[in-house]
Amino acid sequence: MTRRLTAVLIALALPSLALLAQAPVPEIAFDTATDFLRTPPEAYVGEVGGVGANSKGQLFVYTRTGHPYATLGDNRTFYRGGSRLFQFDPAGKFVRELGQDVYGFNAAIGLRIDPQDNVWTIDAGASQVVKFDAEGRVALVLGRKPETMAVRPAPPPPPSAGPAAAPRAAPAGGEGGGGGAANRRPGEGTPGSTFNRPTDVAWDGAGNIYVADGVGTTNRVAKFNKDGNFLKQWGATGSQPGEFRGLKALAVDARGNVYVADIGNRRIQIFDGDGNFKNQFGNIGTPIAMCITKGPTQYLFISHAGDPDGMEDAAIYKAALDGAVVGKFGSAGKLPKQFGIANSLDCRSETELLVGEMSNWRVQRLTLKASR
Repeated sequence: MTRRLTAVLIALALPSLALLAQAPVPEIAFDTATDFLRTPPEAYVGEVGGVGANSKGQLFVYTRTGHPYATLGDNRTFYRGGSRLFQFDPAGKFVRELGQDVYGFNAAIGLRIDPQDNVWTIDAGASQVVKFDAEGRVALVLGRKPETMAVRPAPPPPPSAGPAAAPRAAPAGGEGGGGGAANRRPGEGTPGSTFNRPTDVAWDGAGNIYVADGVGTTNRVAKFNKDGNFLKQWGATGSQPGEFRGLKALAVDARGNVYVADIGNRRIQIFDGDGNFKNQFGNIGTPIAMCITKGPTQYLFISHAGDPDGMEDAAIYKAALDGAVVGKFGSAGKLPKQFGIANSLDCRSETELLVGEMSNWRVQRLTLKASR
């Protein structure tokens, strides 16, 4: 299942537009550490869905390392256990595991750490985003696990009840996520709250939450307030501005602009916080993952993989917020300084990056060297 998911991500990019010609991109020199994580004897880091570091330098890895199993319920089948969330100290020593037996841990595809050091996991199998607080407790769940059996609609009122017993029509769902319970079948959730294989999460300065939804059929950005209440959404399937063919990564800059990695169209699209299109750029290959630096001058790091396994064509690009590519580094392969589906990037510093790889089952810690 995991390899098929990786192949789908790359396959989305095949019919996309060709890149515009540009001058050769400068190579950025860097060093790497590939074996610094120390897991317990009975635990392993497998396909890395997401990696991140908090303000204390502690590392969190959301990995497809587990033993999936299913539990039959009254009208649903719950499957879980396909992924695990590990915490390490800054030196890479194992600290603990979080979220054991959380039923939303199925197919890890992303992890982010917010400014308050909360850890957010994104799961493409469960179609859920889960927030863990700094103590490791579940603090918020976004999304709903898909129903595995059809849910019957509520039976009509008995004829003797008369017209007054019929449910009232509810307003249609709009940007505010209304819709009313009367127009929904049991199990459908509130409008806007259900994802189809989400891939990433990001926040603006007010704490609003943005979810990339995702590599299923939805092709939208969903916006929630800091309490998890649905606010609005934007996007559709296509190649025009504001349309997507697979949203693989998100980033929000200090001004609240939202950057979306549109994998199938091989571009980054930029919106304001209300979803109004502002700009787009390419020349970054097929964008698999993305992160944004802090500080007065922010940069985007964008990982590229041009084949299903990331073993023939891969790199990480550094770009200014206007899309100007200032450098790139790395290549495809299994050796240090090479990448095999760099599915997750963390770049709290402009020179220190964490890279989580799917095909190579590892995390690399990169140190970029200053240009001369």
